[in-house]
Amino acid sequence: MSLKKYVFRRVLQTIPALFATLTLTFFLIHSIAGDPISMIIGEGFETDPEFVARMKEKFGLDQPIHVQYIRYISNFLQGDLGYSISGPPVLTLVTERLGATLLLTGSALLFALLIGTLLGVLSAIRPSSLSSTLVSVISVGGYAIPVFWLGQMLMLFFALRLGWLPVSGFKTLRYELTGVAYVVDVFKHLILPALALGIHQLALIARLTRSSMLEVLRQDYILTARSKGLSQLRVLFWHAFRNALLPVVTITGMQLGFLFSGAVLTETIFSWPGIGRLMYNSLLSRDYPVIMGIFNLISISVVIANLLTDIVYAYLDPRIQYEEGT
Repeated sequence: MSLKKYVFRRVLQTIPALFATLTLTFFLIHSIAGDPISMIIGEGFETDPEFVARMKEKFGLDQPIHVQYIRYISNFLQGDLGYSISGPPVLTLVTERLGATLLLTGSALLFALLIGTLLGVLSAIRPSSLSSTLVSVISVGGYAIPVFWLGQMLMLFFALRLGWLPVSGFKTLRYELTGVAYVVDVFKHLILPALALGIHQLALIARLTRSSMLEVLRQDYILTARSKGLSQLRVLFWHAFRNALLPVVTITGMQLGFLFSGAVLTETIFSWPGIGRLMYNSLLSRDYPVIMGIFNLISISVVIANLLTDIVYAYLDPRIQYEEGT
């Protein structure tokens, strides 16, 4: 099977997964306890039943659940995510905050990939050294530490005690910055939340890269490459690293969902104005349209990320295409 046919088949397989994701998200969100209309009015206040009925009719909450579902899927396919309980279109609310979340998650993932693979390779070169043992210990510890606790500790030490970095927020609000000064200011605010979100991924990638490299370095073709007189760097990075990278590619795509879910906690702790913080506020107010819009965005991103991961994996390892074609 050619790569084009493989990609076409995987895209067709993705369509049912996307539909199942939309369906599951809709019914899960509507199973949350609480009434969004009561959250708007204020629980405990006496209200006119006619007013409540008009509000439910306005947001379609007076219809049976299957009617709401069919209408939601129909609107979603047309690019309409509905309106927030507070008024603005869901798509507008999400797109306004999407850039901040992509900046945070992208920075965390880039940091984890670069440092994690580097540490994994270096520790695999000398597996019995002190540095290799130290990398293993740090990997286990980094993977076990909860994101919310790590974020608070980073804030307490680097922001409150040392005063090196801002405590929270996206930028400094005391004065208006432009140009390079604005970029530097945003970068300073980005460091702590990106570290809190990326260290968990870094630990996983470093440990996986190390074990994969150790396994590859024991293969016969590596001994053959060394026997031909190739340099150590060429053997490591041209022959061993490419094959050892396959599990890392797979786990990186699978961990995209964790990055978005971890961003909810990270953005809440650091007051980062992304969709994670919007999700937290929407859950508190039972804003069904916004919750479903964000959930579907995250779910679709994970499905697409897995699709791209499979394509990259098939490109790096052509045996996958052969197995799919048999």
